[in-house]
Amino acid sequence: MTTRDFFLGSQLPLAADDAPVSQARPAATVMLVRDAVQGIEVFMLRRARSMAFAASMLVFPGGRVDVRDTDDDLRWAGPSAQEWAQRMDCGQSEARGFVAAAVREVFEETGVLLAGTDGEGGRLADPAARRRARAALELGEIPLSQLLEETGTDLRSDLLTYRAHWVTPEIEPRRYDTRFFVAELPAGQEPDGDTSEAEEAAWVRPEDALARHADGALALMPPTLVCLEDLAAAGSVSRAMTAPPAVPRVLPYLAQTDAGPALRVELA
Repeated sequence: MTTRDFFLGSQLPLAADDAPVSQARPAATVMLVRDAVQGIEVFMLRRARSMAFAASMLVFPGGRVDVRDTDDDLRWAGPSAQEWAQRMDCGQSEARGFVAAAVREVFEETGVLLAGTDGEGGRLADPAARRRARAALELGEIPLSQLLEETGTDLRSDLLTYRAHWVTPEIEPRRYDTRFFVAELPAGQEPDGDTSEAEEAAWVRPEDALARHADGALALMPPTLVCLEDLAAAGSVSRAMTAPPAVPRVLPYLAQTDAGPALRVELA
């Protein structure tokens, strides 16, 4: 077990001293990766300054689980919700929600659809239809199950690898129970970051982001930083897509140190 302290200063919103601990809402995040000349790259977004959570932060695509993500009539290919429940140590409905939210959020925020039939990556060929579908999902006008049905494609759970599990510290007013997945960019698709939730989007070398963070030029939340370290250590898509033997639940907590208050994390 490794203990690490993260000094975030004013970046950390604190709940009132007498406030009850907020319930952590389920969420899913996807590290969309590709192999490049200089090694693995991951697609990242800079959150809009207007966002209530992680404003202006560099993050991976993702968001909250919608209640409709747990629909049991989702067109589905790959490991079943029951298998995912075993991997993630949660209920079957919860597992279905995490996986479906991962697929939905990636499509909403990047335009990449982790779905298809007969082993082919799914995509909406018509750009106008793609924009309409993304907007409808983002606005909550249709559930993911309807999009899959209308496009005749299946959610491809086999395109995802479960890599990390982080829970927002109890001292924060807005909390999430987030499952982190890795997905290789499907052939024939390209992310665009065309979402109202982000101001910038780009492919990033994990090593570059970590170097900028070390120099003080880039702020990263602890889960993002540790996941970038994980990708950098993997070095390639094939290694990043290899499931770890276990994924521990990480819950940072406030610790008082000689250098001031910090978020302390226990990592396996």
